[in-house]
Amino acid sequence: MKSIIKNACLVFGVVAFFNAASAQEIIQSDTVKTVAPKPVSQKQKIDGVIGVVGDYVILDSDIDIAYIEITSQGNPTKDITRCQILGKLLEDKLYAHQAIQDSIVVTDAEINNMMEERIDAFVERAGSMEKLLKIYKRPTEEDFRTYFFDILKMGKLTSEMRNKIIEAVEITPEEVRTFFKKFPKEDLPQIGAEIEVSQIVINPEVTKAEKQKVIDKLNEFRTDVLSGNGSFFSKAVLYSKDEGTKSNGGFMRVNRKNNLVKEFKERAFSLEEGQISEPFETEYGWHIIMVEKIRGQDVDLRHILLIPKISEEAMQEAKDEIVGIRNKIVNGDITFADAARSSSDEKETRANGGVLTNPQTLDPRFDLTKMDPSLYVQVSDLQEGQVSQPIVDEDRLGRKTYKLITVTKRYDAHTADYALDYLKIKDLALKEKQIKAIGDWTEEKIKETYIKINGEYRECTFVNNWVKK
Repeated sequence: MKSIIKNACLVFGVVAFFNAASAQEIIQSDTVKTVAPKPVSQKQKIDGVIGVVGDYVILDSDIDIAYIEITSQGNPTKDITRCQILGKLLEDKLYAHQAIQDSIVVTDAEINNMMEERIDAFVERAGSMEKLLKIYKRPTEEDFRTYFFDILKMGKLTSEMRNKIIEAVEITPEEVRTFFKKFPKEDLPQIGAEIEVSQIVINPEVTKAEKQKVIDKLNEFRTDVLSGNGSFFSKAVLYSKDEGTKSNGGFMRVNRKNNLVKEFKERAFSLEEGQISEPFETEYGWHIIMVEKIRGQDVDLRHILLIPKISEEAMQEAKDEIVGIRNKIVNGDITFADAARSSSDEKETRANGGVLTNPQTLDPRFDLTKMDPSLYVQVSDLQEGQVSQPIVDEDRLGRKTYKLITVTKRYDAHTADYALDYLKIKDLALKEKQIKAIGDWTEEKIKETYIKINGEYRECTFVNNWVKK
C-alpha cells in the first residue's frame, strides 16, 4: 500500500514539465522497474536529433530545456538523469502523436490564451524578456514565442490524450475491496488527524449611497477616457482593486471557455473594439471594460474594478445578526446546519448546511497538517460540535465579513480503515488501475509507432521498450 501511494503521488502530483502529466520513466519505487541509465557523454552535437516518435523529433537540447523547466518549478534535478528525461520526452511525443491520429483537436486560440499567461510568469521569474531569451537560447522574442507555442501545443495534446486514456477507467466496489485486502496489515498507511468543518457567513450590506459613489467614479473614468482626458491603462493602474491585473493596466485576454463570472463574460463579448462598457456589477464589485482587440473566440480587454466601502454601521449590524444566530444554535433552538441553510450569505456552502469542501480532495475531510493555515488557526482549538465566537474574515479583495465555524466531526490519526477511509482507498485503487491502463496503452502504441533513438542514448535503460529490443 505504501509503495502504491508513493507511485500515485509521483504519477499524479509532482514533477511535470512541458505541461505533461505523468512521468513513467522518472518513477523510482519498489513496484516499478528502477531506472539505472548509463551516463551519456556530452560529445554529441547540442541540437542533434536523438530521437524520433512518429512525426516528432527530439533534440539533445530539448533535454537541456527540460532541466530548465524542472528547475523553474522549484524541483531538484540532481537525481534526474538525461536518460530519464529522454524517456519522459518520448512518452510525451507518443501521446501527442497518437492524439493527432485520434483527431483530438487543440485550437490555436486555446494555446495563445495559455501562452500569454505562461510567458508573463516566465518573464517575471527571469526578470526581463532579454534574460528569458538568454536562458532559452532564443535570438528574438518572436522566435521564442513560435518555439514556445509548439511546446504548449504538444503539451496540450499530450494532456488530452492521457485524459482520453484514463477517462474510461472506472473502479467497482469489489475492485476497491480487493485492492485493500491484498496488503498486509503492517503495510497499511497511517491516516493523519482530520476534521470536518462547517461555517455560516454574514456579509455586511452595502448601502445604496456607497454603490452610487462607485458607479459615479467609474462613469467619471469612462467619460475621461472617451474624451481623451487620460488613458484607461493609467486609471486601471491607479484605481483598480483587482491586484492581479492592475499593474498591467487591467489587461486580460478572455476566451468564451474561460471560467469567469457570467456577467463579466457576457459584457466582454457584447462590446465592439474600442467600446467602453457602462458600469456593471458582479460578485466581486463594480466594473467597466474596454475592448482592445477581438481575435475570433478571444477578446483582449482592460477592466477596472471598484469595491463599495462597508460602513461601520453595516459591520455592526452584521455582527449583531451573527451573534443572534450563534445564540440560537448554542441554546438548541436551531441546528448549525439549518441555520446555515436559512441565514448564511455564502451560496457555495449554504445549500449543504455550511459544510466546507477540501479543494484538494473534493471531500469534506481536512488533514490538519495540510489545511490552509488561516483556517487551521480558526478551528484547531474547537471541540467537536463547539461553535466559534464571531470571526471577522477578509477576502483577497479586502472585503470583510463575519462568520461562525464549527467542527462537525474529528477523526484521530489511525491506520487506514476500509469503512472509515473508503473514499481515500477508492481513489488509490483507481489511480493504480489508471497507471496500469496507461502502461498497457503505451506498450501497445510503442509496437505500432515508428520510434528511433540515436547514438549513445540507445544504451539508456528505459522503463518502456523504446528501443524495441
